[in-house]
Amino acid sequence: MSEQNYSAHSTAIIDDGAQIGSGTRIWHWVHICGKARIGRDCSFGQNVYVGNDVVIGNNVKVQNNVSVYDSVILEDDVFCGPSVVFTNVYNPRSGVTRKHEYRPTLVQRGATLGANSTIVCGTTVGAYSFVAAGAVINRDVKPYALMAGVPARHIGWMSEHGVRLNFSQGDGVAVCAESGAEYELCQGDVRRLDARP
Repeated sequence: MSEQNYSAHSTAIIDDGAQIGSGTRIWHWVHICGKARIGRDCSFGQNVYVGNDVVIGNNVKVQNNVSVYDSVILEDDVFCGPSVVFTNVYNPRSGVTRKHEYRPTLVQRGATLGANSTIVCGTTVGAYSFVAAGAVINRDVKPYALMAGVPARHIGWMSEHGVRLNFSQGDGVAVCAESGAEYELCQGDVRRLDARP
């Protein structure tokens, strides 16, 4: 039997079989189901639930009161603010079993989900996108997009540092004010010009 290489509060429930990477921190009253796969250096705040059919990458931060239900994938460096809501059935009814109808949700690398945002199942939240607090995502989000409102609409673009990008003339190049990295907007899509492989 391998030695535990993560830390967990005494009130946390970690079911047998859960795969949890080194350096991960699990706080008060967290429940991680036995088939969950979690990377290294993650943090799970108070009262988090992680289902069986869940994959979580490295360096993911899940703040208090978040339930990551089955069929959700969180890639590396994702941030989930307090009380983010995930779903997995599009049209739930208490009297109708629809576990065979789960729709997968993918949150790509570096994305931020603001406090109390809702991610409707079956959507992909693009890499380094930024979902504002309280927003409701009911369709796919492009990489680097800034989304706000109910339902969420696209209101701008964000850098990998979480700084709003200013493309003053539409298509063109913008510079992140914090990191100095350059980003190009072309035909409705943004990419980092010096993107790492």
